Amino acid sequence: MIIKSEREVLLNAINSVSKAVASRTTMPILECILITADLSGIKLTAYDNDLGIETRITEKCEVIEEGRTAVEARIFSDIVRKIENEGDIKLETNGSIVKITSMNSEFKLQERDADQFPMLPVIDNADSVIVSQFRFKELIKDTIFSVATNDSNKMMTGELLEIYGSNLRATSLDGHRISIRTIPLDKEYTPRSAIVPGKTLNEISKLLSDDAETIVELSFENNNIMFRFNETIMTSRLIDGEYFRIDSMLSNDYDTRVTVNKKDFIEYVERAVILIRETDKKPLVMNITDRVMNLKINTFLASYNSNILVNKTGNDLMIGFNPRFLLDALKAIDDEEVSLYMTSPKAPCFIRDEENTYIYLILPINFNPSAYDN
Repeated sequence: MIIKSEREVLLNAINSVSKAVASRTTMPILECILITADLSGIKLTAYDNDLGIETRITEKCEVIEEGRTAVEARIFSDIVRKIENEGDIKLETNGSIVKITSMNSEFKLQERDADQFPMLPVIDNADSVIVSQFRFKELIKDTIFSVATNDSNKMMTGELLEIYGSNLRATSLDGHRISIRTIPLDKEYTPRSAIVPGKTLNEISKLLSDDAETIVELSFENNNIMFRFNETIMTSRLIDGEYFRIDSMLSNDYDTRVTVNKKDFIEYVERAVILIRETDKKPLVMNITDRVMNLKINTFLASYNSNILVNKTGNDLMIGFNPRFLLDALKAIDDEEVSLYMTSPKAPCFIRDEENTYIYLILPINFNPSAYDN
């Protein structure tokens, strides 16, 4: 195999697939990037047996001799990254050595056996779902913060993606909160659902563009999902099992409804957050009365007390929340005003719009009301 590529193009491709290189494995071949060259261009592939990424270089490259090879990903990436201002990069193999040359530098790497590299799952994309890259990226951003980061409950480490009618809904929860977002699709699709690992969604969100005109295709099959966009394909193993019955946790009942300016609310909550450490479980207590919501937090470091104007319907209420959970939800909402629906100090708070395009459920924190009376 002999190929040439513009350095920046090759480096971008390496950066894209490196997210699927195995970091801890008993199979050394999974620590490699597979490079395949044919008449259509150059293809780079990485696969850790759960997440696979394949991207093609079709411009600013030249395939002089077809073939394929596997090289250790970390050192290959470091070499290409360090070769700057030296023109195109050339790779050639002889069956045991991969030679990487530029204008003034030459590196020789041990070639790995490309035949040992596992094949990515083959997924039929005949009935794929088409979504704007921008919309799908926003969907992930507005829900991913509720995915659990530990493995104590496998289901909580993923997001439920549901296709129904002409809608795509994403749901995540971590035991303390639930995030639900729904976006419209271009047409009606066959209903289906899948639990996608949070890691997969995090990585694809880094690769998608902010262009509303470009698309990403989603294809579900058996235990895998495939995302196809630009010159890249990402495949991922799905989380097996039945997701939580989220709809049974949702309610339209409330005894107190508060509508508040979102920007002002964020500013006031952010002031409270600066007083708490990551491990602190001190609540931000909201004392809701007519026209005014008092915000108060008492920590080992300091205390904070402020009032914000609101429109209230229903009963007065004193309730406490993790302020960071409030911020995550508020910052994911584009509306100028937000509405909070509550029933009691021990029941969940719902932040949602009238159309239910977004629903954020946050569990309250127990506290001693007498400590916040003054």
